[in-house]
Amino acid sequence: MTRRARAFWLEAPGVGAIRDVELPVPGPGEVLVRALFSGVSRGTETLVFGGRVPANQHTAMRAPFQEGDFPGPVKYGYLSVGVVEEGPESLVGRTVFCLHPHQTRYVVPATAVTPVPDAVPAGRAVLAGTVETAVNALWDAAPLLGDRVAVVGGGMVGCSVAALLARFPGVQVQLVDADPARRTVADALGVGFAPPGEALGDRDLVVHASATDAGLARSLELLRPEGTVLELSWYGDRRVALPLGEAFHSRRLTLRSSQVGTVSPARAATRTYADRLALALGLLADPALDALVTGESAFGELPELMPRLASGEIAALCHRISYDEEDVRTGTGA
Repeated sequence: MTRRARAFWLEAPGVGAIRDVELPVPGPGEVLVRALFSGVSRGTETLVFGGRVPANQHTAMRAPFQEGDFPGPVKYGYLSVGVVEEGPESLVGRTVFCLHPHQTRYVVPATAVTPVPDAVPAGRAVLAGTVETAVNALWDAAPLLGDRVAVVGGGMVGCSVAALLARFPGVQVQLVDADPARRTVADALGVGFAPPGEALGDRDLVVHASATDAGLARSLELLRPEGTVLELSWYGDRRVALPLGEAFHSRRLTLRSSQVGTVSPARAATRTYADRLALALGLLADPALDALVTGESAFGELPELMPRLASGEIAALCHRISYDEEDVRTGTGA
């Protein structure tokens, strides 16, 4: 019996395809996972799909189970939820999260999967990687009780940050986005909303996640003197213009980066990557976070779906991919 699966590959910038892949037999300490759902992280994955990963970032941008190299052919992705079919007895039958590309079945080390808490539906668990980014960002930002915070950019990462900030006692949170449709998401998350021109100023902290020059410039404008902008956007190969010659110095503003590739220095001595991901999964017990899943398609639709996500024709936060029995059956045979 040959074990086969199906995986989504970026064949060349802008062109995706489903490939058949052969699976190894799980060895000691490995698991065979049958995918239930995966998530398309619209920001990063559409940059990858468009071939916009700078050459000097090819190594830093590699996903844990990526195959191939940028700009393509490459198998890329990192938001997968499935059921363990073979492996250690303690994991068989468990629903798990894995930083794996879009694929119907896969074999990985048991240490690469994290059990999904019983209180978290499998379909919501695809958000774990993005909520993990938000956790790390807030470890970096260290908001204080009663802070006034703006989150500029209502994409998947920005909304995740806003959702977690809404849990902080006394913190006033406003989501800022040019798309008025994001107001509905903000309402579901329990935070305020404003278009950029109407956003509240005098903020102690602004988290920027719009990946636009205008958004970053507006973030600086919203700060109180000596306030901080935490930059979460990833711009790919684009250069950013920023008005640092205006009031940036006289107001003693801070612009700080944050990136999920390393555990925040504020927690690196006491938390591991596994601890951070487990925390993110636990936070997903909140049903309000379902507002971040804005669409769903079948696995076989990915080659046609990705260009529409990349172009903005489909205005998504997290677009969920479902795997039905036909997907799995087609990829397994003698």
